[in-house]
Amino acid sequence: MSRSLGLLISLFALILLLLSLFVFWIFTSGQINFAKGVDPFAECRMSKALGNSNIGGEFELINQDGQIVTDKDIFKEPTILYFGYTFCPDICPLDVYRNAEAVDLLDKNEMSVTPVFVSIDPERDTPEVIGDFVKYHHPKMIGLTGSKDQIDHVSKVYKTYYKAQNSNDDLYLVDHSTLSYLILPKYGFVEFFRRDKSADEIANITACFIENS
Repeated sequence: MSRSLGLLISLFALILLLLSLFVFWIFTSGQINFAKGVDPFAECRMSKALGNSNIGGEFELINQDGQIVTDKDIFKEPTILYFGYTFCPDICPLDVYRNAEAVDLLDKNEMSVTPVFVSIDPERDTPEVIGDFVKYHHPKMIGLTGSKDQIDHVSKVYKTYYKAQNSNDDLYLVDHSTLSYLILPKYGFVEFFRRDKSADEIANITACFIENS
């Protein structure tokens, strides 16, 4: 009887040990975050944006080569995403140039980031037009366009705003929001950059996110 009891106690102790080791592995490997609400990128954030928010989602668009692509095809590495249009006379070119400059600064630190430009003017921004635009700004830049429904959808999931001004010709302007979005694989949207952020600031903030991802 005592021998059986001893075996049971030993077995119970072994089970407790294995369970403890399993819980320790879960905790230290980051499989479960017991500190609810902890932000792994807190030290990097300059805005009130939060990862795992309702910004971002699935989409299907057409790239500069005329190929149908999805968000999974685009966000294979850290990405700086911008919504604009190629006929934009002033704001878009400056923002896109700044984002491209930030990508080059990161590249000098051996951090690969892809700049992406999404057109909110699909009527004029064909794949060919988008192709010329992104090729001019950066060799790695991906240009995306699509049907009006496709652009409406991706604009909605990223909470952007755009509206074409009334015009009797093709020289109309498009009012639109000017945020740039930082997307990380596995995390999705993690931060946004306003127009007042410089290329250096964007590069430094992005580097912090990459190092902590």
